[in-house]
Amino acid sequence: MQVLFAAGTETSSSTVTWAIVETMKNPSILIKAQAEVREAFNGKETFDENNVEELKYLKLVIKETFRLHPPLPLLIPRECREETNINGYTIPLKTTIVVNVWAMGRDPKYWVDAESFNPERFQHSTMDFTGNNFEYLSFGSGRRICPGISFGLTNIYLPLAQLLYHFDWNLPTGITPS
Repeated sequence: MQVLFAAGTETSSSTVTWAIVETMKNPSILIKAQAEVREAFNGKETFDENNVEELKYLKLVIKETFRLHPPLPLLIPRECREETNINGYTIPLKTTIVVNVWAMGRDPKYWVDAESFNPERFQHSTMDFTGNNFEYLSFGSGRRICPGISFGLTNIYLPLAQLLYHFDWNLPTGITPS
């Protein structure tokens, strides 16, 4: 249990940090995310994870943050169960395989303007980070998907919403988004 909580808090705090950094570098996205949170919770001093479920744009920001900055850039190594051929390369039995999720999230074959932070790319997409889309595996896939996904997401949605609600964020004086 200790490993589960430690892994869930470190990766969650890293994701919240990247989300704040990316929105500060993209002021129009920051303004839109803050407006959604502040409108939803106008006049409330506190809110909890159940209230955050209605924040659609915030979820898009988090999806895009996962794409560019996955919690673990390399998935946990796996062992090939049978000899296989991928794109002309033979992968022998028992070879250790490491999936580079960071590179997948920035691959222009799968993502238009892959290096840009653009939450709207997920607006009309059914793509999610639950392992069903192999170009987007922030939490892994299949029976080996991250067991702390729900815990981790709660530790991202709520703190990020609270940071956007309570604070005005901007880059330091003299620093440009580029």
